[in-house]
Amino acid sequence: MKRLIVLIMLMTGAFTASVFAHQQRAAITKVLFNKNTGNLEVMHRFYLHDTEHAVQMLFDKRADIRNSADTQELFANYVSQRFAIKPLNGPELKLRDVGYEIERIYFWVYQEVEAPENIEGLTMIHNALRDIWTDQVNTVNIEGRGDLRTATFEGDVELLSVEFKGDQ
Repeated sequence: MKRLIVLIMLMTGAFTASVFAHQQRAAITKVLFNKNTGNLEVMHRFYLHDTEHAVQMLFDKRADIRNSADTQELFANYVSQRFAIKPLNGPELKLRDVGYEIERIYFWVYQEVEAPENIEGLTMIHNALRDIWTDQVNTVNIEGRGDLRTATFEGDVELLSVEFKGDQ
């Protein structure tokens, strides 16, 4: 009887973890001021499982992000169109699309632009997947300008800013 209870607990735990893993609806974006290249590099990381469902909702019920280079490119372009960044008191930065890839359980989208000089902060929009799922959370971490800064897009939040005052 004791083994049966342990087995049921293990199975229930595995099922719960499996269900949770399929409902992440969270993305992480790293914005890096790369001192070596002089560029501002943007790396978007999405759970591959989320992107599988998203591309079927966004593009075609048969869309296959794992096996179709066309679908991967479509999704990368979709992300690029829904992310914007600008200095606090300046025009939007024109990010260049660098590429995309699948790495284990993630789909990555890469962008970059020459880093502006004397930047005091950033204003960002990150609506990728938030137009199809209201519970999608997109977190942006800004590195390479003093302390790590984080901006979290959730709920009705569409525009966020971070300041670098006092950072070198």
